Amino acid sequence: MSSKTLSQTISEQLAEEIVMHKFRPGERLDEQSIALRFNVSRSPVRDALQHLASTKLVEYLPRRGFSVAEVDSSELRGLFEAAGEVEALCAKLCALRAALSEQKQIEYLHLQAMDAKNRGDENAYAQLNEEFHAQIHAGAHNRTLEEIARTLRQRLAPFRSKVFFVTENRLAHSNDEHAKIVDAIMARDGAAAERAMTEHAANSTMNALRHLR
Repeated sequence: MSSKTLSQTISEQLAEEIVMHKFRPGERLDEQSIALRFNVSRSPVRDALQHLASTKLVEYLPRRGFSVAEVDSSELRGLFEAAGEVEALCAKLCALRAALSEQKQIEYLHLQAMDAKNRGDENAYAQLNEEFHAQIHAGAHNRTLEEIARTLRQRLAPFRSKVFFVTENRLAHSNDEHAKIVDAIMARDGAAAERAMTEHAANSTMNALRHLR
């Protein structure tokens, strides 16, 4: 297993525990203790904590190290709002510009996610969810938008993990919302794709904020 894979695994696990309130805001995250827990060196742990600092789940202070940050709900809402607008524009452009092969790939990912939903596999669904949105970004054929969308999703990644699909039947609702987006993209209806993605983004935002409260 590569160091990058190790750091991603550690980052995802710690992020999940932070959003599940298993750590208190201000609680120190000791590199050595975490390294012992995961049976790894401190290097991938440091990489993981630096990544979490970029998402604002963790903060770093010189000579004090890393600690759990207080989640600012207004900032989080602003990030979701910005991401939703970018995602909606990507969906609109994707419907108008995507090649047939790209449309088919989006449809395929949706069907795979539906299968994961039917199995109740939150891990698989969360991964397919990211691939689904990434394919829509690519299908917009605008590199600047794709980069902005990717950056915002990385910032919000801890709030799109599997734990956010297990409350209030979010797994099924998310999949139904995806179906509307896919239908619009396959029909090359840009306005409908934009509306469907806007609704999907709004529901994802409310789900995350309710969960954190």
